[in-house]
Amino acid sequence: MGVLTPLTSRLRHPAQVVVAAFGLTVAVGTGLLALPIATTTGESAGWVAALFTATSAVCVTGLALVDTESHWSVFGELVIAGLVQVGGLGIMTMATIFTLLVSGRLGLRAKIVVQAETKTLSMSDVRHVLRKVVLFSLACEAVAAAVLTTRFFTGYDEPFGRALYLGVFHAISAFNDAGFALWPDSLMRFVSDGWICLTVAIASIVSGLGFPVVFELARSWRHPRRWTVLTKITVWVTAVLLLLGTLAFLMIEWRNPRTLGPLDEGGKVLAAFFAAVMPRSAGFNTLDISQMQPSSWLTTDLLMFIGGGSASTAGGIKVTTVGLLAFVVWAELRGEGRVNIGHRSLPDTAQRQAVTITALGVTIVGLATYTLLALTPYSLDQVLFEVVAAFGTAGLSTGITANVGTAGHLLLVVLMFIGRIGPLTLGSALALNRRARHYELPEERVIVG
Repeated sequence: MGVLTPLTSRLRHPAQVVVAAFGLTVAVGTGLLALPIATTTGESAGWVAALFTATSAVCVTGLALVDTESHWSVFGELVIAGLVQVGGLGIMTMATIFTLLVSGRLGLRAKIVVQAETKTLSMSDVRHVLRKVVLFSLACEAVAAAVLTTRFFTGYDEPFGRALYLGVFHAISAFNDAGFALWPDSLMRFVSDGWICLTVAIASIVSGLGFPVVFELARSWRHPRRWTVLTKITVWVTAVLLLLGTLAFLMIEWRNPRTLGPLDEGGKVLAAFFAAVMPRSAGFNTLDISQMQPSSWLTTDLLMFIGGGSASTAGGIKVTTVGLLAFVVWAELRGEGRVNIGHRSLPDTAQRQAVTITALGVTIVGLATYTLLALTPYSLDQVLFEVVAAFGTAGLSTGITANVGTAGHLLLVVLMFIGRIGPLTLGSALALNRRARHYELPEERVIVG
């Protein structure tokens, strides 16, 4: 018991462990990227650029102050890829553990472990989950790297060594939703290349579902009725957002000569679909975002703020949060006392968590937007886009990232860190720190609305 006490004590406060771990990783990455060997010129990049890039990599965001290929040396690029891998894999493993801990404490079924119904987690369960997460991640990255390497080698006459380097780097960046690319225009030169665009998009979608969902789909994809509420909400909300996002970009940008206009019909559909997938947190772009219509920016803002699935590499407030809020609103409109999803009833604690995470997200984005507006000369739609991209760890930009000044860069660093750490730690902390109250105060009705 004496050996287990420190571990138990730490698990009672997961937020502190996560913040410390990611903070330490960012610090190490900053130190490595600040070395002269990390740049092509042999001079130090400076602490601001190093800190910003390290935070963007560890938090799998993709925002950058400098062009990744021309500014960073091979050593610097390998450091960035390593930080992305460590940040993405660390996020996924810790998020999966927290999901299991929450499921056990709340009495839900943790179907990604051997024991289907349990209120405790043994170390063997944790090792089993982590092993599956790591193996699945590496397998997906290997498949994506193989496809991309083959395409670069056969379709673009890249030497095999260079093609392999490009394939592995972008496979890691895509699966971990990091958005770092080794071209100054991201993936715009491949806008009509289905092999590259669909490989990157599929890798992002799979990792953005979250491992609890992926593992359940692998077991029961033929039986949707058996899916848990988490899987049903994640899959359906993701599908709806991808469909609506694709249609929105098609309608808004169809005749825009600076985006979809020059493409054929197939190319337009592919580019619009890619543009709908990337705001989930992936951060690549095949269209010039700065030339998009303002309504496309707003559509992207919404998609970035929502993000992807719980216990995934994606950022945002998560699709499960939005799905739960939709059911809460629907139940309230119908005057129902309980919120029901299918044949299950939603606990009051889950409703409060969804409301809390959404409210905090809106508040953080609002305050950061107001601050960045005061620090820069840019318009509201540009600043809002940048802030939501940082908070949602999406990595997309209208082109103002490098020009917001040191104060603006530090603000974006804080946003990226909060955006990556906040929803995860907040959701787990709210669920794990329930306090039993042995009395109830008298109710009083308050006029709302």
